[in-house]
Amino acid sequence: MKYGYARVSTKDQDLAIQLAALEAAGCDVIRQEKMSGTTTVGRVELDTLLTFLRDGDTLIVTRIDRLARSVLDLQLMVKDLSERGIALQATEQPIDTSTAAGKAFFDMLGVFAEFETTLRRERQLEGITKAKAEGKYSGGVRKFSSARIRELRAEGMGVSEIARTIGCKSRMTIYRALDNESAERNTNAE
Repeated sequence: MKYGYARVSTKDQDLAIQLAALEAAGCDVIRQEKMSGTTTVGRVELDTLLTFLRDGDTLIVTRIDRLARSVLDLQLMVKDLSERGIALQATEQPIDTSTAAGKAFFDMLGVFAEFETTLRRERQLEGITKAKAEGKYSGGVRKFSSARIRELRAEGMGVSEIARTIGCKSRMTIYRALDNESAERNTNAE
């Protein structure tokens, strides 16, 4: 059987193109998730799929960086799949681990995926360091005022109502703002 795996890094990204490609490749089952590819930890759908695959099955992705962006993670995954008699294919890259050429190409692409991730991190850190030196960086941009959140809470509003009132999609943002207030009070009391 053919099994597909689709992944994007953030909740805002869309899986539609990957899903269409995997369906066109004839996947019988497709698992999908929105998680970072820098680690395989916590990727429930991938874990489920890897556990379920059997000898003679084929795992299909659109690109190998959908599986992982670490050469070590990719190598360990392919080693495990190979030992279990499972092939890996990519729809957008000439990867088929059941052939020597496909395996070699897979190895090269894995190195470039990890290299790209490392470069992106380095550029981001360089930009942050430069911005801090120029006094232009103070962390992420705050979208919601903690003071306003505390004010609405003091008026007796619940967390969900506060979130709706200020246009916040996540109640966790509200909880964090309220927890930070409690932490600040405890620190000042000591």
